[in-house]
Amino acid sequence: MEQDGCLSQELITQTSQLGDGTMQLNPDGEQCTSLTKIESSLCYLLTIRVIRARNIHQADVLSQTDCYVSLWLPTASTVKFQTKAIKNCKDPVWNETFYFRIQSRVKNVLELALYDKDIVTQDDHLFTVYFDIAKLSLGEEVFMHFKCDSQRQEELEVGFALDNISGPPETIITNGVLVSRKICCLEVQVVEKKKKEKKSLSKKEFFFKVQGSYEGTQDITLGSDLVFSSSSPAKFHYARYKQPTLDVMLPGKKRPPSLCSPNMELHSIPSGEKMVLAEDKGFGLYVKAEDCPDYLDVRLGFDLCMQEQDFLRKRQNYVAPALKKVLQLEHDLLDHETPVVAIMTTGGGMRSLTALYGSLQGLRKLNVLDCATYLTGLSGTTWTMSNLYRDADWSQKDLDKQISEARKHMTKCKINSLSLEYLKYYKKQLCQRKREGRKTSFIDLWGLVLESLLHDGKDNHRLSDQQRAVDCGQNPLPIYTAVNVKNNYSTLDFKEWVEFTPYEVGLQKYGVFVRAEDFGSEFFMGRLMKKVPESRICFLEGMWSSLFSLNVLYIWNLSHSSEDFWHRWTRDQIDNIEEEPLLPLKLHELQTRLFTPAGPLSSALRSVLTDRLCIAQEHNFLKGFQIHNDYLENTHFRRWKDTVLDTFPNQLTQSDEFLSLVDTGFFINTSIMPLLKPERKVDVILHLNYSAGSQIQALDQTCKYCSEQGILFPRVDLSEEDRKKLKECYLFDGGETPGAPVLLFFPLINDTFQKYKAPGQKRSESEMEDGKVDLYGCCSPYSTYSIQYTEKAYDRLVQLAEYNILNNKDLILQALRTAVARKRQLKK
Repeated sequence: MEQDGCLSQELITQTSQLGDGTMQLNPDGEQCTSLTKIESSLCYLLTIRVIRARNIHQADVLSQTDCYVSLWLPTASTVKFQTKAIKNCKDPVWNETFYFRIQSRVKNVLELALYDKDIVTQDDHLFTVYFDIAKLSLGEEVFMHFKCDSQRQEELEVGFALDNISGPPETIITNGVLVSRKICCLEVQVVEKKKKEKKSLSKKEFFFKVQGSYEGTQDITLGSDLVFSSSSPAKFHYARYKQPTLDVMLPGKKRPPSLCSPNMELHSIPSGEKMVLAEDKGFGLYVKAEDCPDYLDVRLGFDLCMQEQDFLRKRQNYVAPALKKVLQLEHDLLDHETPVVAIMTTGGGMRSLTALYGSLQGLRKLNVLDCATYLTGLSGTTWTMSNLYRDADWSQKDLDKQISEARKHMTKCKINSLSLEYLKYYKKQLCQRKREGRKTSFIDLWGLVLESLLHDGKDNHRLSDQQRAVDCGQNPLPIYTAVNVKNNYSTLDFKEWVEFTPYEVGLQKYGVFVRAEDFGSEFFMGRLMKKVPESRICFLEGMWSSLFSLNVLYIWNLSHSSEDFWHRWTRDQIDNIEEEPLLPLKLHELQTRLFTPAGPLSSALRSVLTDRLCIAQEHNFLKGFQIHNDYLENTHFRRWKDTVLDTFPNQLTQSDEFLSLVDTGFFINTSIMPLLKPERKVDVILHLNYSAGSQIQALDQTCKYCSEQGILFPRVDLSEEDRKKLKECYLFDGGETPGAPVLLFFPLINDTFQKYKAPGQKRSESEMEDGKVDLYGCCSPYSTYSIQYTEKAYDRLVQLAEYNILNNKDLILQALRTAVARKRQLKK
């Protein structure tokens, strides 16, 4: 085992495989990649003395408050501590001291909650103070007065001291946003001692608990008819420096709620040594702790993974010749002259599935499909994409076969999907997922229904299987999108972009990714704990298009275009508060804030407004990570920092058991965000819009979002006349925003197609009927919720989408020429 601060060979190997650059040793002794560091970092001793409170308002009708303070510092301990309760006193004095071992590189935010103790009902939560430990200076003692209510002159007085602590520094791995800390594996073994006489022995049950560990609680049962028996060890993985304890309940004692002695503080166990925890005439209890290797099974970093970088090099061999041919260039394009072109789609149910086939067929006929490096989708377009990428060479062929196959399923009778035979199949598949350790929901059932609607029988295709379709760079790289949400928050208040490629799944905001085949498995502190079989892609399709995840606020937003009216009911009441003394300002510290709980009526209304009918939940691969002390200064995090909880690190995604994933359309109906990642260097975006209703709304929302986030995006300047009657294509070259991609916007409209069956070919009188495609009328067959088309309706939509691409060849070529010229100019 390596000592703290030393780089293990396994970590070098693992990181090079995952693609974050070459490991090197910094002058200050830190080992790092381009963005991920392995470093030795000191721990400090934090002393907190809860002194007193003043002028606490009366929470009960008939008596003064019975105050106590709860202390919660999840980065240092898994246990919530609390003072004693002082009865019937508005000016309680506690003078109780608590100690925490904190990691200096972690954002440690202490939550001091004041409660009124009640015997009959649940304790009343009066308020919580959030205090950033980064405000404290090493070696100094301060006494803070938190002004909780200026009118009532309520305040809480607490003393703090921060000191060095004995012992070696801790080895951490960090990308500047997340921190993975040192973890240990504890083995607990029970050995039953040999008896003098053989006799039937009753079963003995031992219960063990390490709060905050990956395993939580485990049982060991010794057999009934053995003279001597030794159990298999119970294992616990835990953060070494988070003050963990092993709690044990011996045979004959009652089962938890609270486990019984003996117990042991685990940081006191020497690494690698077997120790006796308890022993009597009948059994011996032994423990052994080992440090886990310093490598991760997730990729921490903001760059592209090695596989995607390799794909880009190979895709260049297709893109450069295709651009030369399309633009009729005399000379081959050099690497630095070749723009990155992306095809971006929006959702829209079966309408978007069908129209995307037509758009791609049009791009292929123009030879532009070979010019594209990326293809992104959400909702219905992910169904088309996952169908296409079953064929390893789909973009190199005519798409007639795929279009014909899709027509067969789009026009077939769907009632069979609800037959008894299929219902039995659905139940069997859901039970299997549950046995694998997944949390199933109606979204999984929806995925199975989609499978029956779009395929013949069971489809064993998986996301990682699509690597075959990109391993030589022969097709654009597919990127599927979703958003991670939180219970009790609207999508406008909390959402985090999640991207899926055949190589990996990740959240760019945190710079954390897992292999596609490991998505859904259980992780702890970046280590793979339990491998779960990779989901079949139908379950991902159900999640990417989870139209059942709507809530009341989303419906309100659709009709009123704003949730502002409801924010007073659905947002936490958080206020910045004064404190004395004023501590020296530090760059990365958080403001001290006060949380006041909502009343019963507000809480009930918030629940009604924000609860979602159903949601897809997958094991959270960020579980156990902690937030870096300087995370708000990280440029990558700041780019995607857009939620109300971003300055509340204890409540961010790393603290959740599951990711809660929904259709991206519940925020903005766009899959563009992965393309705006600077590391992908996208130069041209073909925005294929298949939204219902307003064709410009999603683009306007994207522009607004990018402006607020400081993300480079071209200005969309449409006249009122254009907004009332859209054209088939618009070019926004981004000239006024240096560094922004060129944007080609294709709304799904029926304009010149009504009179032309192909560019330049007018329809005859007998063919005019074929040009009548009612896309959005009240009698339109293309409703987002329609799951069956007639053959005529299907064919007309495919033809319309193809025509709109072919009829705007000149604008597409203009966009590509602009991008090539800019690449050449940039090099000069």
